[in-house]
Amino acid sequence: MGSATAEQWFRCLTPATATPRLRLLCFPHAGGSAGYFRPWGKAVPAGVEVLAVRYPGREDRFREPLVGSITGLADPIAEACATLTGAPLAFFGHSMGAMVAYETARRLAGHPALRAVFLSSRPAPGHETKRGLANATDRELIADLTELGGTDAEFHKHPELLELILPILRNDYSVVDGYQPEPGAAPLELPVVGYLGDAEQYVDEAGVAAWAERTNGPFALRSFTGGHFYLADHTEELLSDLLGRLEIR
Repeated sequence: MGSATAEQWFRCLTPATATPRLRLLCFPHAGGSAGYFRPWGKAVPAGVEVLAVRYPGREDRFREPLVGSITGLADPIAEACATLTGAPLAFFGHSMGAMVAYETARRLAGHPALRAVFLSSRPAPGHETKRGLANATDRELIADLTELGGTDAEFHKHPELLELILPILRNDYSVVDGYQPEPGAAPLELPVVGYLGDAEQYVDEAGVAAWAERTNGPFALRSFTGGHFYLADHTEELLSDLLGRLEIR
């Protein structure tokens, strides 16, 4: 413990503020990276600091080995979060990132800065359907990415891009399928909000609503029009809802 730092694990997407009103830490999806949340840094009001998690093996950490488990991500991220002081902290995790955000929040039980956890497009543990995509062919992975809309549909025309994306995606799908929550894990003591798109193909409202079982705090659920990557089309509306729940205007 004690070796992970905020500089190593988080990218700040807003101008640095000495005393932010809120730090919003964003956890990317499978195959995703910190850069996915770059538009959020331009959409938040003054005084809100947007941080995005820098998963190893991608972007400017591409030389580092990929991490093979949710625990392997949540442990160092929780260490790095413990160094964030002086401002309230909230988590937003999308898809695989929701699982990492949840496990990181569990490790920060009692941390005075952490105020709420926002979990997007991911069913609660025990309510998901394992899709087995870690063993899919390249063609199947490309088709799935294109269908979900999370990556530019033209990416498959660039072999050098595929060489980078597909190993990351296989790793992350293996991480998702291999996730097993700790038996008897104590519920969070935090407000939790579940988000999803109303046209999701592999995530349903009941599965996201089941996150209520994982907290003793208040739970709320909201859907937006769109599929798995609804947030790309609803950045301002989603952030308004999220920040409003934290009484940040």
